[in-house]
Amino acid sequence: MTKSTRPVVGTTSGKVSGVYEKGLFVFRGIPYAAPPTGERRWLPPEKHEPWDSVLEARKFGTICPQNIRGPAAFQIPGFDAPEPQSEDCLYLNIWTPGLDSRSRPVMVWIHGGGFIFGSGSQSTYRGDVLASRGDVVVVTINYRLGLLGFLNLNEITGGEIPSTGNEGLLDQIAALQWVRDNILAFGGDPGNVTVFGESAGGMSIGCLMGMPKARGLFHKAILESGTGSMARPLAQCVAASKSFLEVTGLRSDDAGGLRALSFERILDAQQKLTLKAPGGVTPVAPVIDGKVIPEIPLDAIRSGSARGIITMVGNNLEECKIFRIRRPELQNVDEAALVQICRTFVPARHVAHVIDTYKKARAGRGESTSPPELFAAIQTDVMFRVPAVRVVEAQCRNGQAAFHYIFTWKSPALDGALGACHALEIGFVFGIRDEQFCGSGPESAKLSRRVQDAWLSFARNGNPSCKSLGDWPTYGDNRKTMTLGQECRIEEAPYEAERRIWDTIGDVQPVA
Repeated sequence: MTKSTRPVVGTTSGKVSGVYEKGLFVFRGIPYAAPPTGERRWLPPEKHEPWDSVLEARKFGTICPQNIRGPAAFQIPGFDAPEPQSEDCLYLNIWTPGLDSRSRPVMVWIHGGGFIFGSGSQSTYRGDVLASRGDVVVVTINYRLGLLGFLNLNEITGGEIPSTGNEGLLDQIAALQWVRDNILAFGGDPGNVTVFGESAGGMSIGCLMGMPKARGLFHKAILESGTGSMARPLAQCVAASKSFLEVTGLRSDDAGGLRALSFERILDAQQKLTLKAPGGVTPVAPVIDGKVIPEIPLDAIRSGSARGIITMVGNNLEECKIFRIRRPELQNVDEAALVQICRTFVPARHVAHVIDTYKKARAGRGESTSPPELFAAIQTDVMFRVPAVRVVEAQCRNGQAAFHYIFTWKSPALDGALGACHALEIGFVFGIRDEQFCGSGPESAKLSRRVQDAWLSFARNGNPSCKSLGDWPTYGDNRKTMTLGQECRIEEAPYEAERRIWDTIGDVQPVA
């Protein structure tokens, strides 16, 4: 295909027209499934009807309805940008170096946002840097969010509205099926697909690794700051559905009334439920319904559901410091409050030992042992680090290559109060770094190049080792972990005292 200003590619639904810019062919807003509107609301995605004329794919599609978050102490640059919203939201975007037969590695990004906000078209997720540097095809996707994508109505409506609460994940699977069937025409290799995602994106991938419907659709997985540990029991999700009915004033036998709700009313209900959710983060998450998600995702992975998927999993060292900034009440936690908060997610008999272990380990490294710092460290490990380690361990025990990292670069924002916080690595991965959040200068740029090289090498070869970063061995029995920060190096069993204590406690339900 020539470098036309109007490149046209055929897909299984019809021809699409993109643009040529910055040395790449770019296609924005390609529908990968039928609009989940009207009678399709709360149902699994369906194939899009074919079109006869050439579909213009030059502008991003509308994004899933979501509440734009209000003012906070700190907003991550590049997120929460206003974009047109509609229930007609199942679109994907492609950046590719060539529309030829070179069969490049394909990287499919699943965005985060607590399952209630975000899109594949946010400025932070533009795929041009990765596609150009790595000669890969980058795909970003939208999927249904919040009460439209993760609300189980099957039980309370007696099957009248058979939503499992996993429709957002089924959207992701539909997008991956579209990639399988079409990406060859965009210069990509359908036999070499890497999914990568952060936060709810990583959590989604952890679920996909345990879902029968997703098997064979991707071959490698990079889970950044999230695994399938946030999937919730069915009973908990049914309770959330009942709360939704209470907020809307509708009855469970009024399927017509539910389908007739405007998405604005649904968002209003979602906002009210969010304010009641633990931590005020997200009232919904994937549902362990016994069908779409047959069992706890980690249990499925331990049983071998993800054999054949080469995996890289990691987290940022101080994920939860940004959540503390957003919640002023956590900035002045004292010893008594620390104990009470920890009791909400750690068995009471273990709380004192957990706090003492973290206090001694941090003191030994010369780190702060103030109650707010201890809480941020414990919450980070419960929500992110320990689930990441357990996925890596499970893959290793199943004879599957698995790699682990800890991202330690600290944000300069708010005089350093955010530390190596949640979402900080994204700008380094995509090469789109906000100086206020990510920092500037040659060291920041160097780390970004190293991270990109590792991610690209993993997508190409199934191994993140690369010239700029050096050898990156698998996790293995010695718990070899890549530290990504001011210095990049392999460490054996870092932060081991904190990790080990969770082995004595077992799997703990993370709190959002």
